[in-house]
Amino acid sequence: MRKIREVVLVEGRYDKNTLLQAVDATVLETGGFAIFHDREKRELLRRLARSRGLIVLTDSDGAGFVIRNYLKGALPGENVRQAYIPDIPGKERRKRAAGKEGKLGVEGMRPEVLLAALERAGATFEDGPERLEHGAPLTKADLYALGLSGGPDSALRRRQLLKQLELPERLTANGLLDVLNALYGREELFRLLGCGVSGAGSVPPADPE
Repeated sequence: MRKIREVVLVEGRYDKNTLLQAVDATVLETGGFAIFHDREKRELLRRLARSRGLIVLTDSDGAGFVIRNYLKGALPGENVRQAYIPDIPGKERRKRAAGKEGKLGVEGMRPEVLLAALERAGATFEDGPERLEHGAPLTKADLYALGLSGGPDSALRRRQLLKQLELPERLTANGLLDVLNALYGREELFRLLGCGVSGAGSVPPADPE
């Protein structure tokens, strides 16, 4: 599976699931039109665009273009690329009926079609097991060792870390993992938190709010 340096932005979770069957990438979601009202997520996308580059991959219907055009004005154009899927009539298997325009969305595309769309957009493809710019990636085991998942205070610890790093507080543990790998990577984050590379030290104990 080919690996992409840029962060890819799609509309929803079904789009994300389909894309991750085609490429190895950090994939985030707009939540449909929710991005219009989510200032924190827009700021996160700006940060990711500056640090990694961002590829917008929305559906080819009218709603997809409304989202895409909105983002063109909300994000730094020099760091954002646009990937377009072809207009293919059809219906996704999970849906009872086709969309208003009768077109397949990102979730209905074959992997080779998505790969071709990203190639046309100028995606940067990387080889190797590690993220080149940040070294070895964080893992779910690292989040557990840092007390950020799987513990009674993990949700509070994540909120404190997100506030410290000026990231959206709504990020889940899995979303946090994706974003931390995109912005920092394992060793850089451990240095930032004052931890050893083994994870010893953890984040500061949670304080009651």
